[in-house]
Amino acid sequence: MSRLISLAIGIAVGALVGAAVVALTAPATGDKLKGNLKRGYDEAMDEARRASEARRAELEAQLGRRSR
Repeated sequence: MSRLISLAIGIAVGALVGAAVVALTAPATGDKLKGNLKRGYDEAMDEARRASEARRAELEAQLGRRSR
């Protein structure tokens, strides 16, 4: 379990460092960069919500089959 947590922390730190490097070296203007980052964040959150809802429905279906 601790290996999984270490992996997750490593991925999160790597993503943050990567995002910082991209933000500092991007050829776009500040406002355009902010808009792009916001749009990317919104798209990622929407995708995460859809995946979460799909997984929840899947687990509820499994629970329903087991409780019969």
